Amino acid sequence: MQRIVILVSGRGSNMAAVHQRCAAEGWPARVVAVVTNRAGAGALAHAAAHGIATAVVDHQAHATRQAFDDELARVVESFSPDLVLLAGFMRILGADFVRRFEGRMLNIHPSLLPAFPGLHTHRRALAAGCKVTGATVHFVVPEVDHGPIVLQSVVPVLAGDDEDTLAARVLATEHAIYPLAVRWFVEGRLRVDGGIVFHTGGASQVLI
Repeated sequence: MQRIVILVSGRGSNMAAVHQRCAAEGWPARVVAVVTNRAGAGALAHAAAHGIATAVVDHQAHATRQAFDDELARVVESFSPDLVLLAGFMRILGADFVRRFEGRMLNIHPSLLPAFPGLHTHRRALAAGCKVTGATVHFVVPEVDHGPIVLQSVVPVLAGDDEDTLAARVLATEHAIYPLAVRWFVEGRLRVDGGIVFHTGGASQVLI
């Protein structure tokens, strides 16, 4: 039974989607902990309601990024994770932290990487006149919003879209592809070769 630890900063809708699908579909895994950098994160309520362990590592309580990363790593390791998920975790993690969990840490980002890494993805997609956008699940590497791509979803940009309407449609696809990518990982269905991720069963790695 693989152990999943999820890092969040806010309401944790992707965290909830992963947890719910894991339980409903009987994956060989369970979410053992939710860790946040914000004591008021909404994700903590979902975790508590479902008996999932929680921990808060407040970034403001640490004088340096390295000190925060070191404490976060200690807390995460205390749950003996096989997989670490970033689900709206709004802190940039240092290279030492990433390397510690590299190969067993996934992130979801609301754009079709490598386009629009970083913040304000929907605003930037609209400003660029993109006809499609989407979301990407990828393995985490030290470079922010980079790393081998596991699964992507494609979302059309509609006439009249603003940031909010576009974000809502992208988020709906995030709730579909993140649990699927996590399931593939815990079932041992992913292979990384030369920086490219392959599904060992040949499943499509794009949701349209």
